[in-house]
Amino acid sequence: MVGRRAGEGHRDGLDIVLVLTSMNEHGSLARAALEAGRHVLVEKPMATSVREATELLEAAAVAPGELVRAPHVALSPTYREMHKRVREGEIGELHLARSRYGWSGPWWGRWFYEQGGGALFDLGVYNLTSLCGFFGSVERVTAMVGVAVPKRESEGEQVTVRADDNAHIVLDFGNSRFASIATGFTMQKYRSPAVELYGSAGTMQLMGDDWAPNGFEQWTNDRGSWEIVGETDPQWPWTDGLRHLVECVEKGIRTVTRPEQAFHALEVMLAAKRSSEEGRVVEIHSTFPDLDYGAPAAADGDGRGEHDPRS
Repeated sequence: MVGRRAGEGHRDGLDIVLVLTSMNEHGSLARAALEAGRHVLVEKPMATSVREATELLEAAAVAPGELVRAPHVALSPTYREMHKRVREGEIGELHLARSRYGWSGPWWGRWFYEQGGGALFDLGVYNLTSLCGFFGSVERVTAMVGVAVPKRESEGEQVTVRADDNAHIVLDFGNSRFASIATGFTMQKYRSPAVELYGSAGTMQLMGDDWAPNGFEQWTNDRGSWEIVGETDPQWPWTDGLRHLVECVEKGIRTVTRPEQAFHALEVMLAAKRSSEEGRVVEIHSTFPDLDYGAPAAADGDGRGEHDPRS
């Protein structure tokens, strides 16, 4: 199905469609598959315009199939444990956060550098999804988004970069709660945490990348030391959304990753670009429900951290 164009015939017996095309086609192909009665996993972003994303949400609301979107950061055991601790108040009320994700950029797929592509849609969406899972819905955004490297090599040829490759975004979650995202095809290497959360009673930082976590570290004032929580599943795949969708379909349960959050992320990213172009803060209008993991996942062995003083 992925190789077919929207509107072409569908194979009988096909249950799930993966939309893994260039970004500009995500929305139309996902909607066509939903309207054909299939479950759909769509790569990020779910669409490249609010209008197209709205049509996709409307189709999902009446379709018999489930709509799941990437990225799947909220499914990793590390993220789940961090989310649980944040919701239980282990580091107090969240006040501030910073995040980063980037690399030097793809040498394949010219569409990464064409309109509808770009580092924000391809990379920044990971941090944005992670932060929204912890904080909730964004209320306002301000950003600087641009092209740092006007010419790049792709598929063996020099191409003109027509989509953003460098961005710094500030998110306002309301009640003076802020977070920042540094992202781009402009980072060679880094060793800093992917996400750092600062609360009224402590700090939590996700190590590695949020799509490829390497455990997390937690400071709480009452304990007065760092707890090092090693990665419980080093082989966790960033493609875990497909497994999750299949499991939910087979069990008849609701997916953790909801399309409403993907819509919200798209609105925020488009608003970030508008903020940069117009030099102003942009209001965000959509919201999404909090992550609901249902029954907690079983821990593998002793769940205490490597340097956990509670041992």
